[in-house]
Amino acid sequence: MSSVAVLTQESFAEHRSGLRDEEITGTVVHRDEAYIPTYLEAFPPLPEKGPPGEKGGELTGAWSKIRPIKASVITQVFHVPLEERRYRDNGQFGEGEEAKVCLDIMQRTGAHIELSLAKDQGLSIMVTGKLDSVMKARKEIVARLQTQASATVAIPKEHHRFVIGKNGEKLQELELKTATKIAIPRPEDPSANIRITGTKEGIEKARHEILLISAEQDKRAVERISLEKAFHPFVAGAYNRLVQEMSQETGARISIPPPSLAKDEIVITGEKEAVALAIARIRSVYEEKKRKTTTISVEVKKSQHKYIVGPKGNTLQEIMESTGVSVEMPPLDSDSETIILRGEPDKLGSALTQVYAKAKSVTVVEVMAPAWLHRFIIGKKGQNIGRITQQLPKVHIEFTDGEEKISLEGPTEEVEQAQAQIQEIIKDLLVKMDYTEVNIEQRFHRHLIGKNGANINRIKEQYKVSVRIPQDTERSGLVRIEGDPQGVQLARKELMEMAQRMENERTKDLIVEQKFHRTIIGQKGEKIKEVRDKFPEVIINFPDPSQKSDIVQLRGPKNEVEKCAKFLQKLIADLIENSYSISVPIFKQFHKNIIGKGGANIKKIREETNTKIDLPTENSDSEMIVITGRKGNCEAARDRILAIQKELANIKETEVTIPAKLHNSLIGSKGCLVRSVMEECGGVHIHFPSEGSGSDRVTIRGPAGEVERARRQLLQLAEEKQINNFTAELQAKPEYHKFLIGRGGANIRRVRDRTGARIIFPSPDDPEQELITIVGREEAVRLAQKELETLVRNLDDVVEDSMVVDPRHHRHFVCRRGQVLRELAEEYGGVAVSFPRTGTHSDRVTLKGAKECVEAAKRRIQEIIEDLEAQVTVEVIVPQRYHRAVMGPKGSRIQQITRDCEVQIKFPERDESAGSSCRRLNSRVNTGKAEFVPRKNDIITISGRSEKCEMARAALLALVPVTVDVEVPYDLHRYIIGQKGSGIRKMMEGYEVNIWVPQPEQQSDVIKVTGQVANVERAHAALLERVKELQAEQEDRVTASATPVPHMSPHTRTWGNAKHIDIFVRLVLTMSVDIRFPQPGSEDPDRVTVTGLPENVDNAIDHLLNLEEEYMMSVTETETMAAYMKPPSRAGGADEDGRVPVKGFVVRDAPWSAAGNKAPDMSSAEDFPTFGMGVAPKQTSAWGPKKF
Repeated sequence: MSSVAVLTQESFAEHRSGLRDEEITGTVVHRDEAYIPTYLEAFPPLPEKGPPGEKGGELTGAWSKIRPIKASVITQVFHVPLEERRYRDNGQFGEGEEAKVCLDIMQRTGAHIELSLAKDQGLSIMVTGKLDSVMKARKEIVARLQTQASATVAIPKEHHRFVIGKNGEKLQELELKTATKIAIPRPEDPSANIRITGTKEGIEKARHEILLISAEQDKRAVERISLEKAFHPFVAGAYNRLVQEMSQETGARISIPPPSLAKDEIVITGEKEAVALAIARIRSVYEEKKRKTTTISVEVKKSQHKYIVGPKGNTLQEIMESTGVSVEMPPLDSDSETIILRGEPDKLGSALTQVYAKAKSVTVVEVMAPAWLHRFIIGKKGQNIGRITQQLPKVHIEFTDGEEKISLEGPTEEVEQAQAQIQEIIKDLLVKMDYTEVNIEQRFHRHLIGKNGANINRIKEQYKVSVRIPQDTERSGLVRIEGDPQGVQLARKELMEMAQRMENERTKDLIVEQKFHRTIIGQKGEKIKEVRDKFPEVIINFPDPSQKSDIVQLRGPKNEVEKCAKFLQKLIADLIENSYSISVPIFKQFHKNIIGKGGANIKKIREETNTKIDLPTENSDSEMIVITGRKGNCEAARDRILAIQKELANIKETEVTIPAKLHNSLIGSKGCLVRSVMEECGGVHIHFPSEGSGSDRVTIRGPAGEVERARRQLLQLAEEKQINNFTAELQAKPEYHKFLIGRGGANIRRVRDRTGARIIFPSPDDPEQELITIVGREEAVRLAQKELETLVRNLDDVVEDSMVVDPRHHRHFVCRRGQVLRELAEEYGGVAVSFPRTGTHSDRVTLKGAKECVEAAKRRIQEIIEDLEAQVTVEVIVPQRYHRAVMGPKGSRIQQITRDCEVQIKFPERDESAGSSCRRLNSRVNTGKAEFVPRKNDIITISGRSEKCEMARAALLALVPVTVDVEVPYDLHRYIIGQKGSGIRKMMEGYEVNIWVPQPEQQSDVIKVTGQVANVERAHAALLERVKELQAEQEDRVTASATPVPHMSPHTRTWGNAKHIDIFVRLVLTMSVDIRFPQPGSEDPDRVTVTGLPENVDNAIDHLLNLEEEYMMSVTETETMAAYMKPPSRAGGADEDGRVPVKGFVVRDAPWSAAGNKAPDMSSAEDFPTFGMGVAPKQTSAWGPKKF
C-alpha cells in the first residue's frame, strides 16, 4: 500500500495560517504605519541543531507556528488474487461486470478507481481520493469484487463494547480499515463469538485487531515484543501448531500478525507468569533460528508463484512442516520474482527442490487456431472438449473470443496430451471446413432471416452450414458463412440471389383501423391466407395488437404490391360500410317474441336486411339489441324490431324530474328498490341518468297505464326519502373493514339487500378510519346497525383452527417475503396464517383470528390451491439485453403486470457473456421482436391460469423497446440538442425515450430514437415537427435584412472574458442571429453587424450594448480598486508628481547597527551571493560569523 500527498489550495492556506503577523515572536505587532519592526521580528532565526542522540528540539518562535502540510488526497493500491475474483469476465477486459461495479462505486463515493490485470490474472486496483472516500470505496470493492468468507473470534463478552466503541465509531473504523463486515452479538445474546465476513486477508487483519482490543482490556498482563517479520513463521510453526502448543503449555494467549499485515509486533496476554514464560519460549525459538538459519534466493516466474503458495497457503505450510524451512514470497502487487528460503543449511536443498517441483507442477501452453474454428473445436454442446477434459481432468482449456489462440493449463504430461489432441482436431477441421464472407446491406438482414428464422434455418439445414448475421447495433453488412466448402459456396449463392431480389422490392404502408385487423385476418388466419394465396409474392405484416398501430405493411415486387394494396383497400371499404352499428332498447319480455320460434323471426330479419343482430343473454339485465351492417340495412332492421314490440304492447314513454342527490337511494342496493317498482308496475323500464351527469330527469317506458302508476310511486318514494332520511354511525377496527365488505363487496351487499340501508366505509384519506356510516329509513338503519355490530363482536372472538395444504404448494404462500399471507391478513380481518417450517414434512397449516375471518380465509386458501392445481407455465422469449427495460424502475412494470394478470413472472439469471455471444442474429426494429436462436437466458417464464398467462405474455412483449431512424439534416442537430442539451433532454423526458445524436465528426443525418413503440412514434412525430419549424426559421433568416449595430467600444476586449464568450454563444443560439465582427485593420473597427429577423436583431443589439456597458463598468471598478490598493503615503512630502519618496525597508536593532559594523551592500555579490558562484569569504561580516 502506498500514499501520495497532494498539496491543495485548502491545505496550503491552512499551512500558511501558522505564520500570522500577530504571533511571530509572541508579542503583538502594531499595525500603525509609523511602527518600525526589530530585526529579530522581521527575520526570525532558524532553530539550532541539537546534539547527536537528542530528539530534534521543539521549534521556537515563528517557525513553531508553521502547521504541517496534510495530504488531502491519498492513493491506495491493493491486489485481488485470481482465485478470489468474483467476476472472471471472458470478454474484453474493462467492459465486464467488474468495470460496471467500479463505475457505480466511483459515483457513490467520489473516489477514482483504476483497474489493471496482473500476469497471474489477478486484479490490481488503485483507489485515489480523500481518505474517507478511499476507505469507503475500498470496503465496497472488497465486498463486491472479491469472494467473501467468514470466521468467528471469541473474546470475553465484557470486551465487546470496546470493539464497538463510542457510538459505534471504533467498529466502523475497524470495518473500513480491514474492508470487512463485523457482526457483534446483541447484549442479551449469551454468545461471545464475533463473526467476521470478508476476504481472507481482511478477516485475518480484523481478527488480529479484535484480539488486540480484547488483550488491551484484559485485566491480565499484556506484553508486546518486536521480532523480525521473517522469523514469525518459525514462532508460529507449520499450520500454527508451535504457537498453539506454547499457548496450551503456558496458558498465555499469543497473537502473531498475519503475513499480509506489515507488523513485526507479537502480543502476549495472560497471567504475568504465563506471559513471561511464553516470552522466554518465543525468544528462545527466535534466538535459535536466528543463529542456525541462513537464506538463499531463487528466481521463479511470477505466474508460477500461485502454485508454490497453494490454496490458502497450504503448500507453504507443507514445505515448512516437512523441511522446517520458511518460504518468503514477494507481495502479489510487486513485480519481483525473487523467492527467499530461510532455514537450516542442510534443509535448504530439500526445500528448494520442493519449491521448484511445485512451481513446475503446472505448465501453460498456447495452441494457435483461427478464431472462427473455435466453436467447431469445442463441438456441439462442448462434446469435443468434453472428451478431452474427461480423459485429462486436471487440464484447464480456455478459449479467448477474437484471439487465434487456445490456452492449456495443468500438469505437464497431461497438457502435452491435450495439446496433441487439439492440434489433431484443428488439422482435421482445416481440411473439412471453410468459410466465406459476403457483404449484404443491413436493411435486408431481417428478410434474409425470415419470419421466426424460417429462411436462414432452411439454408442452414439444406447446406449444412452456419450463418452469422450481425446484430443491428453492430452496423455491419458482413454476413459470415462457415461449414462444408461446397455448402458454403451454395449458401453464399442463394443469399446473394435473395439480396438481389430484395433490391427490386417495394414497401407500402396501408392505414387500416386496428379494430378491422382481426376481421381481415379471420379465424385462425383463414381470410388473410386467401389474400396471401392470391398474391404469393407479397409479404403482408400486421402490427402487434399491443402496439395499437393502424399501419399494415406490404412488401414485394412493385406491381404485385400495388395490386394487393388495391384489393385490401376495397376489402377495407366494404368492412367500413358494413360496420355501422345501432342499439335498440326493447323490453326484456318481448325478446323471445323478436327471436321467434326456433329463431325464425330474428333469422328472417337478418337474412332480409343482411345485418348482424346481437341480443343480450337471458341472465343479463340489459335490454339493448345491437344491430351491425350497412347503415340503411341497420335502420330497416331496427324499424322491423320496433314494429314487433309495438304490435305486442301499447308502449308509452315519459320523463319525471327527481333531484339527482336522491337517485342512489331510489335505486337501492344492487337496484333492488327500483327493481321492485318495475315489477309492481307491470315490468315498466325506468332509466336513471348516469352518475355525475347532474341531470334530474328519470325516463319511464312501458304500457301507458303502468307508466303513470310507476311515475306516481317514484315521486312518492322521493318525497319519503327527503323527509325520513336517517343516519347512524358505527365504530370498527380498520383491519375488519375489508372482511365486512367481503371479496368484491359480497358481504356488505347481503346486509344492504336485507335491510335496504346504505352503508358507507371511510376512504383512506378520511381522518376517522374506524367510523362506518349507515344511511336510510330509521328502521332499516337500526336493523343494519344491529347486524354489523353482531359481525364486529364475532370478529373480536379469536379462535385457532387448522387445515391440510399439500407441501408442494407451501412455497407459493411464503415466497416473496410472505406477500400472499399479508394479503390474506389484510382481506380477512388480520387473520394469522402459519405454515410449517421447511424440512418438517408437515402438511398442517394453522389459522388464528376471528371465527368468521378464519373460515373465510380457509375458503380463500382453498380457492388459491385450486388455481395452483390448474396452473400452467408459459415461456416468453425476450432478448436478455431488453430485460431491464421490460422490468422498469425497481421492477415496477413487472409488478404491475403481476398484479393485473394474477400471475408469477420469473426472469432468468443474467449471462455475463451474453454481450459477446455469436448466437444472436438480428433485431426487428419495426415490430420490436428479436429473432435469434433462443438461449436459456432469454426465456422469461410466466405461471398462472392459461388465459391470465396469455394476457401477461402480451403485456410483456409490448414493453420490448424498438429503435427507429429519423432523418434530420446535420446542420439542424445543434438546435435539436439545445443549450447544454436542454432541448433533447426535454424531449427524452417528455416522451420517455432515448435519443442518440451522431458525433459531429460523423456528419451523419440519422438520429436514432429508442423506447416503447407508442413513445417512439410520438417522439418521431415531434422530431419531424421540430425540423419543420427550424427549416422555416432558416428560410426567414435568409430573407431578413442585415442590420448594423451602433458603434461599440473595441469588441476584442469585450469578448476576451470567458463568461462573455459564453454569453455571446448563447446569444447566437437562442436569438437565431448571425453576429460578425470587423477584420483587423478595417476602416471602422468598432462596427459589429447582426443579421436575422428584425425582432431578433433588435433584441440582440440590446444585449450587446448592455454587455459593453457592463464591461466598461468593470474596467472602471478595476482601475479604482488598483488606485485604492496603492501603498499609503508615509511621513514626508510628495514630489512634483504627487508621489511620496520611498524610504525602503527599515528595521531596528539590526546587526549592522552595532559599533564598528556597517549595513550590508545590496549590490555586493559577497553579501548577497548568487547561487552556484563561489565567492571568497571575508573574516568578518555585518551578518555575524559564518555557519557551515
